[in-house]
Amino acid sequence: MARSSRMFEIIQLLRVATQPRTAHSIADDLEVTKRTIYRDIASLQAMRVPIEGAAGIGYIMRAGFELPPINFDVEEAEAITVGLLMIARTGDAGLEHAARRAARKLSDIRNAIRQTRKIKISYWNEAGSNSHRTILPLAIIYYAQSIVLAAWCELRGGFRHFRADRISSHTVLSEKFSEQSPALHQNWAQTHVTNL
Repeated sequence: MARSSRMFEIIQLLRVATQPRTAHSIADDLEVTKRTIYRDIASLQAMRVPIEGAAGIGYIMRAGFELPPINFDVEEAEAITVGLLMIARTGDAGLEHAARRAARKLSDIRNAIRQTRKIKISYWNEAGSNSHRTILPLAIIYYAQSIVLAAWCELRGGFRHFRADRISSHTVLSEKFSEQSPALHQNWAQTHVTNL
């Protein structure tokens, strides 16, 4: 496990802990040594992650600490797709259908993001109104409650966040936005990442 992934896992373990966790118990969960956990916790504390405690006593996260939304790399997104496909084997017809739809959409959208290709979507908003838009996809954001596509919307002339479950149809276009992509990503990150 990469160090950054391990540190993320430590944060997650401490966020859900109801009582202090010892370095030994965290090390067992992550299959590393206690010494590694001590080093990682010291690094996290140096980065101002609000972890309290000490060696031999245990560690706990101060209440209220939240991680920002996470953008997954290609392999992580593929792992989520595999997870969606596993859901499709549960026997719940509605869940199976939703998982297959989501996996198909995300695969196309991930490819469009990597290839900087525009996408034409049909989108239902919260009020139930449908619109057709051409978007420049920037990132997929995974929340516990929903999956959101961050994009520049040509119709609205600005950044928009589209819930994947409200995209009723999509077509990846041949038109690319490679030259605009770096500036769009930078502007979106500066104005939206901390506000999501």
